[in-house]
Amino acid sequence: METISKQKLAKTAGVLYLFIVILSLWGIMYVPSQTVVRGDAVATMSKILSNEFLFRAGITGNLASSVIFIFLALTFYRLFKNTDENLAKTLVVLVVVQIPVFFVSEALNFSALMVAKGELLKSFEVTQRQEFVFFLLKISTCSIIILEIFWGLWLIPLGQLILKSGYLPRIIGIFLILGGVAYVVEVMDYILLSEKLSFITDFFPIFYTVGELSTVLWLLIKGVKINT
Repeated sequence: METISKQKLAKTAGVLYLFIVILSLWGIMYVPSQTVVRGDAVATMSKILSNEFLFRAGITGNLASSVIFIFLALTFYRLFKNTDENLAKTLVVLVVVQIPVFFVSEALNFSALMVAKGELLKSFEVTQRQEFVFFLLKISTCSIIILEIFWGLWLIPLGQLILKSGYLPRIIGIFLILGGVAYVVEVMDYILLSEKLSFITDFFPIFYTVGELSTVLWLLIKGVKINT
């Protein structure tokens, strides 16, 4: 019965993780690529207004992803608590502390839309609203960059739990730990060194991409290996 229960938890975690990956690719990567023009406030506001539904859908997807992230953390806690409860609790905490920041980031994006439509700051001239929209979006982007620290930190206890439990191949746990460290180093390089180490950090996505995608696929297809 314990084996069946853990397999169900593993499959649930795989499904939740897959939804997060899909929603994140949609909301954090695709939607901004269609609505934000780097360094151009005028073009950005124009694209947001002409793609309003897409912009709203991006915000909705990101909020949904945040909520699902909490349930994923709790599922991992139930799966790994018998392996190392302290590590499992650490994983949950590192996920939960991200959520308020993420919600604030999306509130900034929604506020940018309201300003662009003239529903806020109605007394501002069009050029002033364009600059303010761009300002709000920039703050939102900066908050996401800083949030990447926690995107990395939670992967470290997850990788450790995989190594300790033996539920998934050890190589996946190693890639998750390396990916977690890679996230943190990338952010530090961006903040402290203005991407002076980009010739190195440009290769870092390999670690967390391989680690996370292999985790999702393994949980969905294989589940977990239980030693009986």
